[in-house]
Amino acid sequence: MKVFFFTVILLVLTSCGSTRVNYDYYNQTDFTSYATYNYFGDMETGLSELDEKRLMDAMDATLGEKGFMFSEEPDMFINIKSVVFREQSSGSNVGVGLGGGNRGIGGGVSIGIPVGGPKMTRELQIDFVDSNKDMLIWQAISESPFREGDTPQEKSENIQAVVNKIFSKYPPE
Repeated sequence: MKVFFFTVILLVLTSCGSTRVNYDYYNQTDFTSYATYNYFGDMETGLSELDEKRLMDAMDATLGEKGFMFSEEPDMFINIKSVVFREQSSGSNVGVGLGGGNRGIGGGVSIGIPVGGPKMTRELQIDFVDSNKDMLIWQAISESPFREGDTPQEKSENIQAVVNKIFSKYPPE
């Protein structure tokens, strides 16, 4: 019984704050031909200046570990887009009812009150574009929990975790 209880708690904790990533790529691409990268100069990322710097630092470190080099004349350009949106918590409601009746005649009123407030989610889109063909070759779109009041250290750790998850499947096999 203890193992069952522990498993249920673990599932609840991991499902609430996980990062989901969807990948897409042009399947005719030879990803081994790409060794250098740079960012588009006119990116409008949707991030604050500090978060943009954190994200680019995390991406530079991760791409460096994968053998890619930053270059002024790159094989591919990277574009970043981000948006934060609010979602209403789903599933949990408390029902309150009131009813009455007299001699076969009845009536009632019931309302559902949502439990928990809206949650904030950050969607981050990263595009890799072949610099010679000006063609999108790889894309990742992640959704992860977002909290406005995080400390700078927490923001850096969260961004690095998202970047690690995004690039865990790059290059595609």
